[in-house]
Amino acid sequence: MFIVSLEYIKELSEVERHMEAHVIYLQKFYAQKVFLFSGRKVPRTGGVIMANCANLMQLQKIIEQDPFYRAAVARYQITEMIPTMTAGNLEMFKQYI
Repeated sequence: MFIVSLEYIKELSEVERHMEAHVIYLQKFYAQKVFLFSGRKVPRTGGVIMANCANLMQLQKIIEQDPFYRAAVARYQITEMIPTMTAGNLEMFKQYI
């Protein structure tokens, strides 16, 4: 399991130009059950993705497909973690903006 923290390194207007493609990218990996949840940081300086990947190499290949990565609008910090406890239903964390 990995926590991916994105930090925008370009102006928000530049980030927004790639947002639609980034959302399509996220949906692709949600459909494959790789991404578990994601969202914006507050204040809006980037985002966070929780990813369930077999290993770091697999995750890095997935990140390289992100339009934000390809356009160089974000920097990525990856933290591997072992979830030893979880809530029975994670839907309670989902928020709609």
